[in-house]
Amino acid sequence: MQHKHGSPIELDIKAIGDDGLFAGYASVFNVKDRGGDIVMPGAFTKSLQTYPPARVKLLYQHNTTEPIGVWTKFEEDRRGLKAEGRLILETAKGREVHALMKAGAVDGLSIGFRTIRDAVDREKGARLLHELELREVSIVTFPMNEDATVSSVKSTNASVSELVAAISAARANL
Repeated sequence: MQHKHGSPIELDIKAIGDDGLFAGYASVFNVKDRGGDIVMPGAFTKSLQTYPPARVKLLYQHNTTEPIGVWTKFEEDRRGLKAEGRLILETAKGREVHALMKAGAVDGLSIGFRTIRDAVDREKGARLLHELELREVSIVTFPMNEDATVSSVKSTNASVSELVAAISAARANL
């Protein structure tokens, strides 16, 4: 069993509120990341039963000395691992990351996990991750999975929302 930081993916933000609440996908199933791993549906089921969201750490850039919030909910669906969290805005780093997320400058998530059960698919040239112990999910700068995109960011500042919408539209046309 190994402990690994998983592939960062772009944070599929449903909304990030002025109170620091946000939601998105911490992991997307059946997508080969740049590291050659594919997280399989159900990979988090046992871990989610063992570790409630508050025990999974919310870090910045996988830095264990920089917890920036708390996870409030994880749920596996057909697409992947949906996550809801709250940045702690009473901390300087929490406020900084919140501002970066609202502006669309930081939009990645990356899982930190321990592999429980995996297999190698030589045809796909990938490692299939069947069971993982989820230990932390970090907000990161550079995502590896290009299939997840920012969908919207709620803000009291309309120009930020318009900018995010324009960036999302431009990415879709690439």
